[in-house]
Amino acid sequence: MSPLSRRDLLKAGGAAAMMAVGGARALAAEEKPKKDRWLLGINSSTIRPADLETKIAAVAKAGYDAIELWNGELAEYEKKGNSLEDLGKRIKDSGLVVAGLIGLWDSMPPNDADKPKTFERLRGLLKQARKVGATHIAAVPTPDRPDMDVLWAAKRYAELIDVGKEFGVGVAVEFVGFIRSVHTLGQAAAVAVEADRPEASIVADTFHVFRGGGSFGAAKFLSGSIYALWHVNDVPNQPEQFKLQDSDRIYPGDGILPLAQLLKDLWANGFRGPLSLELFNREEWKKDPAEVAKIGIEKMRKVIAKSGTGA
Repeated sequence: MSPLSRRDLLKAGGAAAMMAVGGARALAAEEKPKKDRWLLGINSSTIRPADLETKIAAVAKAGYDAIELWNGELAEYEKKGNSLEDLGKRIKDSGLVVAGLIGLWDSMPPNDADKPKTFERLRGLLKQARKVGATHIAAVPTPDRPDMDVLWAAKRYAELIDVGKEFGVGVAVEFVGFIRSVHTLGQAAAVAVEADRPEASIVADTFHVFRGGGSFGAAKFLSGSIYALWHVNDVPNQPEQFKLQDSDRIYPGDGILPLAQLLKDLWANGFRGPLSLELFNREEWKKDPAEVAKIGIEKMRKVIAKSGTGA
């Protein structure tokens, strides 16, 4: 049974079609060899304020498969006279891949007259991505507007994807729980599907699923192929849900989020990662990056073991 295309999905519509996609992916997963496992990554924000070389060494030593980087730190790296191509080679030689870059804000200007500026900024970020060998760059559907129409946003997103293809780099839509427009997994999925591009993908985040008030169960209805990656983290009991800030993120498994069940659903629908640890915890920033990276991957593996999915 072959997976449905996004065009088929649009024609079929509804949750039933989404479940059909998930079923196809689950069957494909059963047919894969038993060595199938999660790809584990870490976002460089988790081990601030170390320099890039220190981060890469810490991540590789801890045993991750991938690292996510920020365009700002790459720009600073270049300003010091360093080569991003050489950095990409160093990352590859360390046994890592660059799973993605963060990212393009203000990616959906309300006026057509502002699009050239957005595309110019995007092209600059895509050049960085290509130099370091990143698979995709995240685009947040802002400026924030509570009245953002899904079909309009999908059209804007399709345009971003087309610019990304000029560089051979994917552009993934990333929803953010703080904003009023696209702040749930379901909304991001609608934008991606309605863009009607085979390259459409989503950067999802367990923190933002919770902070945006959406449902973790929504993941059951989406094929794993729609995700560029998942940011994995947890939240404490307090502050209350809609007062949480990025700095409140904690290690996966140390909080209240239903991460084990989420991994079960993602695994069943064919997603294999990367699962990328993303924290902005100021207490962790005070520690040795190698220690934080090591603790992080151990915490992720415990959640994976609890889920009963691939090691």
